[in-house]
Amino acid sequence: MDATTAPHNIPAEMPKYGEKHHIFEMMQIMLQELLIHQPEEPIQFMMDHLQRDNDTVPRIFLLGPPASGKTTIAMWLCKHLNASLITLQNLIWNEFVIPDWLLLKLLQERLTKDECVSKGWILDGLPETREQALRFQTSGICPRHVIVLNAPDTVLIERNLGKRIDPFNGEVYHTTFDWPKEPDVQNRLLAPLGISEEETAKRLIEYHRNINRILPSYPKILKVISSDQPCVDVFYQALTYVQSQHRSNAPFTPKILLCGPTGSGKSLQAALLAQKYGIINVSCGHLLKEEVAKNTTVGESIRPFFEKDMDVPDQIVIRILVKRLSEQDCICYGWVLHGFPRDGDQATLLENVGFTPNRVFFLNVPYDSIIERLTLRRTDPVTGERYHLMYKPPPTMNIQERLMQHPEDSEEVKLKIDLFYRNSSGLEEYYDNIIYVNGDQDPYTVFEFIESGIIMPLPVKN
Repeated sequence: MDATTAPHNIPAEMPKYGEKHHIFEMMQIMLQELLIHQPEEPIQFMMDHLQRDNDTVPRIFLLGPPASGKTTIAMWLCKHLNASLITLQNLIWNEFVIPDWLLLKLLQERLTKDECVSKGWILDGLPETREQALRFQTSGICPRHVIVLNAPDTVLIERNLGKRIDPFNGEVYHTTFDWPKEPDVQNRLLAPLGISEEETAKRLIEYHRNINRILPSYPKILKVISSDQPCVDVFYQALTYVQSQHRSNAPFTPKILLCGPTGSGKSLQAALLAQKYGIINVSCGHLLKEEVAKNTTVGESIRPFFEKDMDVPDQIVIRILVKRLSEQDCICYGWVLHGFPRDGDQATLLENVGFTPNRVFFLNVPYDSIIERLTLRRTDPVTGERYHLMYKPPPTMNIQERLMQHPEDSEEVKLKIDLFYRNSSGLEEYYDNIIYVNGDQDPYTVFEFIESGIIMPLPVKN
């Protein structure tokens, strides 16, 4: 497109379809494969790539010093992800040192097998040097995630001294941390070669010399995990990382919906998002009050409902929302909406007029926490500043004396909370890919979680 003609009135269905089916990421991967392999028939190459449908299978490098537990973590990940485990030992089947070009050839042959192509792979302990990493990259062996296990050398040396191997099945045990219960297994365990303190120290020196030159090859897909903790904790940290998706470079106009009961923090989170990303903060309640304050025709129709403390009819609300969301700033910069919809019928009504959010967040806050937030909330009638008697007390006694409680923040708010939870089930059923947020924590912690859900692509549904 010609950038000089911006803003472009792109149909809403196009970006929605593109994100749902990961079109941008798919094109990015195909372009990367084309540049690496440079096939003579690029069209056929891309068709073959699409037929394989393996853009989301695991491709993991798992690195770490001796005795860091990387083989155990790699085996657990393979079982959980149903991927193929590739190690130096099962590539060459002997203890001989082979040149890098031969190792690369063996690895390429292994990765072209159907099980690796369709299910993915985990490479345990490779690459070992910077030269190997560069050879892997130039030949197209590129991981999606790189995990490096790390622990103090003293811990690793002590851990290595207790390592034992079952010669029957190759299972690794430890005299302190993982000793088998069966006496037969205990009796046949053997101490592997090269686990003495001196030999382990030499291997650690070699590892540290090489790892610092390897890591710069994978700056954006690298995660370092401390292995000086229970093995199960290391595994779940590794699993969480490899199941995550990296930040997308796809063009994206945020259309965010924040759902939650009164007092869950929707207004604050919307303000933080609008401030950081320049998107438009659209509060349904504020829009209605603005119409009444302006004495417009629509505002006059809303006033009786406000005076009687009744809900404004959906048709009036949607009319005001359509007007606001159709303005140029919302179209260009995106929006964050809160206060509407509150049930499945309202969500259907919003979509029927052409506005569908591409991120939906549910802020979950315990009932008691909401009551505490609202009943202790106060407003300064002079400045309009909001305070909280527990979390944000007024700075002076003069301000404290003139603070007032908003009528909506009284104990009657319990009825509104109950009403929200009765209607929210329909809202949850309506939207796919809802992101649930624990709203009962520091507001900026909540914001960081919401932010990560916006900048990361939607998960792929298998």
